[in-house]
Amino acid sequence: MTTASLLWGLLFGSLGAGYALYGKKQRALVPFVCGLALMGVPYLVDNALLLVAIGAALAAIPFVVRD
Repeated sequence: MTTASLLWGLLFGSLGAGYALYGKKQRALVPFVCGLALMGVPYLVDNALLLVAIGAALAAIPFVVRD
């Protein structure tokens, strides 16, 4: 695990926690699921570039797909 993947994981995990809390409070499924996925992806992906690509896609989904 490199420093870059650790820091990107921290960023996307924090963003995922925010999405999950927002989705739970507003009872919105898309932000909640994306938040859970953003918190879990850093544990599964070790490559920093792939982590950024997946994290950016998951972070953009709630803005594209509305409930």
